[in-house]
Amino acid sequence: MNAHGLVALAALFTTLPTTLSAESKAPQPTQPSSETEASVKKISLDEFEAMRTDNKGGEVVVLDVRTPKEFVAGHVPKAVHIKWNDRDFNEQVGKLDKSKKYLVYCQAGVRSAAAVGRMSMLGFDHLYNFTGGWAAYEKAAKPIEK
Repeated sequence: MNAHGLVALAALFTTLPTTLSAESKAPQPTQPSSETEASVKKISLDEFEAMRTDNKGGEVVVLDVRTPKEFVAGHVPKAVHIKWNDRDFNEQVGKLDKSKKYLVYCQAGVRSAAAVGRMSMLGFDHLYNFTGGWAAYEKAAKPIEK
């Protein structure tokens, strides 16, 4: 190895500890906390119905995140409708009372999972994703409102 190679190698070794220490201090991407994950619970049809019908204090809100066309065709009685993929979903949801419990459903559980994830990030603490969705509710011949 010639003199230029040795100088370059020495320069590498003298800057390496500084580079490594700077990298170790770099901010790490944030991961969802177990607290956030724990605030969203998947529920079955039986759990959904029990919570929906035992709502004496008005602390439970049923939230339908399907399209307006789906909602008008039939929905869970007294459900609040906010379309999941509306541009202003965050704004509409932001008007809701965060102290209440939200039973969120869509057709089959995909959109409701995304909606409760977003709502959790927006500060909602009591979220329940009805994973069976409207398909399971309707198949079980539960009460429907139009």
